[in-house]
Amino acid sequence: MLDLTNRPALPPEIARRRTFAIISHPDAGKTTLTEKFLLFGGAIQMAGQVRAKGEARRTRSDFMKMEQERGISVSASAMSFEYKGWRFNLVDTPGHSDFSEDTYRTLTAVDAAIMVIDGAKGVESQTRKLFEVCRLRDLPILTFCNKMDRESRDTFEIIDEIQENLAIDVAPASWPIGMGRDFLGCYDIVHDRLELIDRADRNRVAESIKINGLDDPLLAEHVPADQLATLREELEMARELLPAFNRQSFLEGHMTPIWFGSAINSFGVRELMDGMGEFGPEPQPQKAAERQIAAEEEPVTGFVFKVQANMDPKHRDRVAFVRLASGHFERGMKLLHVRSKKQMAVSNPVLFLAADRELAEEAWAGDIIGIPNHGQLRIGDALTEGEALRFTGIPSFAPELLQTVRAGDPMKAKHLEKALMQFAEEGAAKVFKPAIGSGFIVGVVGALQFEVLASRIEQEYSLPVRFEGSQFTSARWVTGPKAEIDRFVNINKQHIAHDHDGDIVFLTRLQWDIDRIVRDFPELRLTATKEMMV
Repeated sequence: MLDLTNRPALPPEIARRRTFAIISHPDAGKTTLTEKFLLFGGAIQMAGQVRAKGEARRTRSDFMKMEQERGISVSASAMSFEYKGWRFNLVDTPGHSDFSEDTYRTLTAVDAAIMVIDGAKGVESQTRKLFEVCRLRDLPILTFCNKMDRESRDTFEIIDEIQENLAIDVAPASWPIGMGRDFLGCYDIVHDRLELIDRADRNRVAESIKINGLDDPLLAEHVPADQLATLREELEMARELLPAFNRQSFLEGHMTPIWFGSAINSFGVRELMDGMGEFGPEPQPQKAAERQIAAEEEPVTGFVFKVQANMDPKHRDRVAFVRLASGHFERGMKLLHVRSKKQMAVSNPVLFLAADRELAEEAWAGDIIGIPNHGQLRIGDALTEGEALRFTGIPSFAPELLQTVRAGDPMKAKHLEKALMQFAEEGAAKVFKPAIGSGFIVGVVGALQFEVLASRIEQEYSLPVRFEGSQFTSARWVTGPKAEIDRFVNINKQHIAHDHDGDIVFLTRLQWDIDRIVRDFPELRLTATKEMMV
């Protein structure tokens, strides 16, 4: 993270933007928290339901059929809303462990993350993985310890676990009073307030009482004596043992402030949102291969970090999600699509207010807009007002599971190819065309993705398919001198395939295959990631 002291002040429209993602282990309460953010941001009227046709109740941010059936967020989407004068751009990350690649990419498009932790379970495996990605990018992280209205662990124990597991300093922004049935609310350390929970109405925000420090007699009117004594004792210990919040240290990614609450009871959510507004980073400079791009630069630049196909099954559309890195974008602008060197008139960009799209008349650095297109835009593409930039750091991972795919009806092989290419461009799977033989090999990061692909191909293309085991277990991209690559390809024909960009891929069965190539072809590099650069 840069030294923020000597940067010029951002234009007010850009400075008020906060672009962030919420990360968590499945079931820690991310979807509920997302909903409450939208509720308080005025983007939805009532949490937990959308007045759709009939009584189809579903969460706003999960719109794919499979997600509704399984209750998990599979496809990342972006939502924008206003809150207390800030403009929040919330990028939804898929919460399921099998969708990690999409999540990693989403984290390249945000400036901060909110980590949700279950008060009873603490730091779980998926949280740790996602946290590592934030750490690679030095993203500032705010922590929300959820489900305090259920039996949860000791507050110090939770904080210790975060500090030890994630090697980050934790500064409490609020402190819980009681837990489970006795959970009364929190003491807001940042603003010296008492926040009380209202259990009767989950969509009502509880009252907050302004007090002067822990000795204020008002406290005794609201908190039973034994709980008040515990609170005073714990806070005294916390002040001695834990660091005070330091914004610079937080912005550099070394410290996380923690709030306690219960998303389902709308408790602690407002304080977390205020924290994101008050302390969260403004739109940050973005890295390109050529130079760094500052948010306040006038020319518009942006990069595609996600492609979502068939958001509306009636129109085979694809929407490319673009994070604006600089400038003030206006609808109808012509932008250069750097990879194809063609101008593109962006006449119907959309802003997502959860599942409602509306045309974006304008957008600023930090915003995320959707550009409907027919497959021209791919993950990693740059859009600029003429400068040939290539944004860096958008990863593509080698799949860990490979299977061959066949159409139920052999006459429909062409349709299958079209469907697979679309999923490859969307980043939903890797599709490899073997050099020898027909058919395709599909690679994914987690097994659930095969089910998602099969169900989507059937729904969107009315094409039943079956996945079958493959002799290969992983794939590596190959780079090196051309003559050496040609020699390598000739000798290893049965292991060679091409990905949807036409790049050469070496399909392996055992680690031994990789060791053999490293030994026999010292000039070649086999890599498990490829930067999605144009």
